[in-house]
Amino acid sequence: MNFSVKKRLRVLVLVHEDLIPPDSIEGLSDREIQPWKTEYDVITTLRKMGHEARPVGLYSDLGVIRKALEEDKPNVAFNLIEEFHGYAVFDQHVVSYLELMKQPYTGCNPRGLTLAHDKALTKKILAYHRIQVPGFGVYPVHRKVRRPKHLKFPLVVKSLIEEGSVGISQASLVHEDEKLAERVAFIHRQTNGPAIAEQYIEGREIYVGVIGNERLQAYTPWELVIQRLPDGAPHIATDKVKWDSTYQEKVGVVTRPADLTPELRKKLEHLSKRIYRILNLSGYARLDYRLTEDGRFHLLEANPNPNLSYGEDFAEAAEHSGVGYEALLQKIVTLGLSYHPQHAVVPGN
Repeated sequence: MNFSVKKRLRVLVLVHEDLIPPDSIEGLSDREIQPWKTEYDVITTLRKMGHEARPVGLYSDLGVIRKALEEDKPNVAFNLIEEFHGYAVFDQHVVSYLELMKQPYTGCNPRGLTLAHDKALTKKILAYHRIQVPGFGVYPVHRKVRRPKHLKFPLVVKSLIEEGSVGISQASLVHEDEKLAERVAFIHRQTNGPAIAEQYIEGREIYVGVIGNERLQAYTPWELVIQRLPDGAPHIATDKVKWDSTYQEKVGVVTRPADLTPELRKKLEHLSKRIYRILNLSGYARLDYRLTEDGRFHLLEANPNPNLSYGEDFAEAAEHSGVGYEALLQKIVTLGLSYHPQHAVVPGN
């Protein structure tokens, strides 16, 4: 069903310079489309809705944004940037620049991005608020790997700041100090950044999409299920599980609405909104949990500005909640237009 808009908007879509999509995907394979599918889906859908959407490629020069703002005078910038100058944590500075230019934008504010990017800082803040998170240790580059006595095996080793399951494989689950040191060194080499080792929480993997600034809505909880997991393999969202379609088919990866009791569903919705506010998130985000057999939710990660591709988890959960793709993008745009940085609350208030 088409979603009509009341006002045609000039939308500047900020994307990585290598991810400017073509006008048509005719004749292209899913593998060829995958790198810029989100960008294509967002831009073509905004245009279908009647908006004037123009992509602007960005890598390491903020002047590109300034020039586009001066030339186009957009009503809103649709932010699909996930890094700047090759650094994942620099996307928050791009958003800060938009705020300094007094340019409305979609997605999360700089403070929320800063807090969520650092998985250790996120867990420290949430633990202070008595929200359950895995125990963890942080391992900077060029430091000897020492495991605190309170940190018990098994542990999952991953990047402290990278998203999208970067560097995560079955080998990420370690059971002894020697393997911990090896895996930390691997993350250091692959990402040139710090590693975090988290206690492995046995249980179901549940994702919750939350959208809003002051008034929040939680979409249908979504579950990652691996139907043909090899014997002894841990149930974790590895890089292959997330992005390798051949492997996904082999092991039976599906995501679907989570089968939860009404009590657990209500508990999860309340918890998700509370975490969203504590971390000062805005726009939209996906919260990743482990649900243990005794009904406890452990927050693994908070992901502001998650994948917005049509048919991916966030959009699917919104659709299941009665919000179609066009309506979802319009809501994100409207939230961007209504967000006021000077009204942002202090985390924890």
